[in-house]
Amino acid sequence: MKKEKKNKKKSGVSFPISLLTPIKKFLEKEINESKRNRKELKKGDPFNDSSRTSDNSLEADVDEQIGHFDNEVKVKFLAKRLAQLRKALTRIKLGKYGLCEKCGKMIDTDRLAIKPEATTCIDCEKEREA
Repeated sequence: MKKEKKNKKKSGVSFPISLLTPIKKFLEKEINESKRNRKELKKGDPFNDSSRTSDNSLEADVDEQIGHFDNEVKVKFLAKRLAQLRKALTRIKLGKYGLCEKCGKMIDTDRLAIKPEATTCIDCEKEREA
């Protein structure tokens, strides 16, 4: 039986490479999808419409404002998600994936299964949100 390489961490806890590889691929896929979605959202912003006129009716102006605001919120959400995904990939490369960046303890695997980009354990996350 072949020994499996492990991703060593300072705490002595390690993830087998066989587990990290699919996580890394998933994170990369999510990054590409988020970039694509962000690009599409930016294209769909009513303020970027070349046929947009400055003498719209009040209703049309309100619709454009709402559409623009909706796009801005979604684009900012995607930018934040992209940063989280990239950070998780970096933590894999540094051998720190799965360790809480606040307390250094292992992040529960159930939490990582639901949110692979998580960088804090549930206790530290609750403390941050409080």
